[in-house]
Amino acid sequence: MSQTMLSPPRPRLTSRPLVRRFLSHRLATFGLIAIVALTLACILLPFVLPFSDTQINMRARFTVPFTEFWHPLGTDPMGRDTLARILMAGRISLSIGFAAMLVSMGIGIVVGLTAGFYGGVIGTALMRFVDAMLCFPSIFLILAISALTSPTIPGIILLIAATSWMEVARVVEAQTRSLKIRDYAVAAAAYGARPGRIMLKEILPNAIAPIIVAATLNVANAILAESYISFLGFGIQPPTPSWGNMLNNAQTYLTSAPWLAIVPGFAITLAVTSFNFLGDGLRDALDPRADH
Repeated sequence: MSQTMLSPPRPRLTSRPLVRRFLSHRLATFGLIAIVALTLACILLPFVLPFSDTQINMRARFTVPFTEFWHPLGTDPMGRDTLARILMAGRISLSIGFAAMLVSMGIGIVVGLTAGFYGGVIGTALMRFVDAMLCFPSIFLILAISALTSPTIPGIILLIAATSWMEVARVVEAQTRSLKIRDYAVAAAAYGARPGRIMLKEILPNAIAPIIVAATLNVANAILAESYISFLGFGIQPPTPSWGNMLNNAQTYLTSAPWLAIVPGFAITLAVTSFNFLGDGLRDALDPRADH
């Protein structure tokens, strides 16, 4: 007897109601548009700008924004174009955000699936470890570790991911405990499917909605975390720009050249807020109990 005969059809979310519910959330739509526009700008615009992010022009120091055509966002104390630097910094910050999200989601999904599926001693031990990790404030843990390690981009990605997977693990563990007793999971076990196949083929696809929401929020948190540690001098080091170290370098010129802080501050705010709006919209769209 085939597995499909043993297990009843699983509920599936159709695309049209999902898209309709998502688009009805105006802030989420704005967030998606802003994220796509910001990402494309950071990827493509540096290729067409007349200045690179490291090109120095001491004659153009502290150019005020919107006063020169070639420097629409002004220049910094070394005459480097602020627009070119903010876009290259966006590449770094967004790359770290997405990469840290992927790593943290992988860790959280593995821990959550294992703890929720097996339960017992294994599940209790894993979740108590998660609780112990959550007891430490993430930012202080990041700063403590970053002060002892080399501030490379892969190192920062792993550092942020190592301190942000716990919430994902808790979400996945709760979903797994609920889904493993559903008919299709029980039928797969009765048919002789291995635990790994049940977790990956039966449980994980049906827990994908809260995982997607958690992923979008993780990107926002990772961008903020990178900004924190770079602002405090433990993250991306100059001359490589990131939104955090641009804020750090702008501290001295807050009164004389405030745009040096306003531009990266606005970029961080826009990115983090947009990802949060996107997460809210996805949560409402993917929630089958949502009343729209």
